Amino acid sequence: MVVLVVGGSGFLGSEVVRQSLAAGRRVAATYGTRRPDVAGAAWSALDVRDRRQVADLVTAVKPDLVINTSYRQDDWESTADGAAHVGITAAAVGARLVHVSSDAVFSGTAVRYDETAAPDPVTPYGAAKAAAETAIKAVSPAAVIARTSLIIGDGGSSHERRVHALAAGEAAGALFTDDVRCPVHVRDLAAALVELASSDHAGVHHVAGADAVSRYDLGILIARRDGLDPAVLPFARKSDTGLPGPLDVRLDCTATRARLRTTLRGAREFLN
Repeated sequence: MVVLVVGGSGFLGSEVVRQSLAAGRRVAATYGTRRPDVAGAAWSALDVRDRRQVADLVTAVKPDLVINTSYRQDDWESTADGAAHVGITAAAVGARLVHVSSDAVFSGTAVRYDETAAPDPVTPYGAAKAAAETAIKAVSPAAVIARTSLIIGDGGSSHERRVHALAAGEAAGALFTDDVRCPVHVRDLAAALVELASSDHAGVHHVAGADAVSRYDLGILIARRDGLDPAVLPFARKSDTGLPGPLDVRLDCTATRARLRTTLRGAREFLN
C-alpha cells in the first residue's frame, strides 16, 4: 500500500511519515523548500497552489491513500486552493483521502462543537480552512476531514518554542488566559490520522485532546515539564487586546473517540 503525505516536511506531516513507515507502508511525501532528513520515504518538492504540479505528482506516485497535512496560515491559495487541488487529484486516481482541518473554522460563539457543527469562521485562516472543507466534501464525499486543535510535541512545536522564548525574555507578548483550546499530542494525532486512513469512515471527525486549557495554562504545563519557572510567563486576556479570532473553542470528540483505537490524551496527561 502506497501512502502520499502532502506536507510531509511539517511538524505533523513528518510524524505521519514516520508512523506510516513504521506500519510497513510505502511512503511518498512532499516538502516546500527544504527536503527533510527522514529516511525511507520518497520525497518530492511540491507547491500545492499549482494544480498541474499536484496532478503530475499524484499520477506518478499512484497512491492508495493521501493524507494532506499541508497549510499556510497566511496564504489562502495554499490552505484553500491547495486542499482543493489535492482533493480533486486524489479523487481522480481513486485514492482515499484524509484531510486535516482546524478548530479555526469556528467562531467560539457556541464554545463546544461536535462533528455536526457548521463552520462559522471569523478569521481569514478559518475561512480558508472552511473553504477547503467545502471543496473536499464536494469532490471526495468518502474522504475524512479531521479537525484538530493546537498540536504539541516533545519540544518541537511552535507553541512550545514560544513558551521557552517568553520564559527567557526573548519574545514579546503574553499567553492569554481566556483563549481556550483542546491541545493534542502530535503522536496521538498522527496515529489517529493513520488509523482513519486505513478505515472505511468518512466525513468530519474531531481529533483533539481530552482537556480544554487556556494558552496560559498550556504554557504553565510546558514550563513545568521542561524545568522552566512558570512564574515568569507573561499573561493577559485576549478579549482586552482587540485582536481578531475566537476565544473559547472546544472540539467535542466523543463520536470520533468511539470509532478509534488510538487514545487522544489531554494536555494535563501528556505534559505531566
